[in-house]
Amino acid sequence: MIDKKTDYITPDAMGGYAVEIIRKTFDVASEEIKQVQVMKKGMTNRSFSFKINSKRYIIRVPGEGTENLINRKNEAAVYHTIKGLGICDDPVYIDPGNGYKITSFLDNVRTCDIDNEDDLRRCMEKLRSFHSLKLTVPHTFDIWGQIQFYESLWNKNSSEYPDYEEVKRSVFSMKDFVDTNKETFILTHIDAVPDNFLFYHTKDNGEELQLTDWEYAGMQDPHVDIAMFCIYSLYNKKQSDKLIDIYFDNKCDDPTRAKIYCYMSASSLLWSNWCEYKKELGVEFGEYGNSQYNYARDYYSYAKEVLK
Repeated sequence: MIDKKTDYITPDAMGGYAVEIIRKTFDVASEEIKQVQVMKKGMTNRSFSFKINSKRYIIRVPGEGTENLINRKNEAAVYHTIKGLGICDDPVYIDPGNGYKITSFLDNVRTCDIDNEDDLRRCMEKLRSFHSLKLTVPHTFDIWGQIQFYESLWNKNSSEYPDYEEVKRSVFSMKDFVDTNKETFILTHIDAVPDNFLFYHTKDNGEELQLTDWEYAGMQDPHVDIAMFCIYSLYNKKQSDKLIDIYFDNKCDDPTRAKIYCYMSASSLLWSNWCEYKKELGVEFGEYGNSQYNYARDYYSYAKEVLK
């Protein structure tokens, strides 16, 4: 139950399994888990903050249907690869079997302001820095395969969108162009959206930036990360072009820009299919799913225009 006075809840409200993980990780009794609070509910998971002694942590509890969406062993492999590189805090605990994860809590955190150019420049600088490491992991994030996979999870014969098959054919018609124009194939975040760029205050009153939430990360063309940022931000074409120019320091050639449009189109269809699956589980995202579906259609057209 929520204590309206303090906004704290009892540890049991996190679920018995979560409490057991915390007890074993920190070697404490349930009574020592203090000041439990519900964090902002994400699109994939639920999170709770809590205190052990004087230090605050966050535990991630996988959401509905997550076991069908995310390979937790792959996620653990990514965290092992980026460990100690300063890209984000290393997990205190992570279970590669079920996705429960504990991390340290950052004070005074804010996410990227998608309308603030200074924020965008810092985020793209962080992204370029990560990409420049050219890290590798044993698994790949296959956009085209994931589109088909999420579709296969539907408990229905067809999409809720009448022209789905036509849009899907258009999206898949871009695959050969994209594959031909890949320059690098490295560890890519995949979910490099504004909410996963965390600005936080340091002890000397400075502000640092980290890139969090590596559930979908895998080997891919790093330019996918730019596409994902744009579609999650619901950017129009002018805003998307601005972000592309920031990442490439105004040196993006037409084939690369067209390729990013292709990624925006394909990734939007992927997340639209994901939303249709989550909707069947009773999880609604309002206009987000519709926006993603419309992006799939629109950015296919933009890519074709550039390639004329």
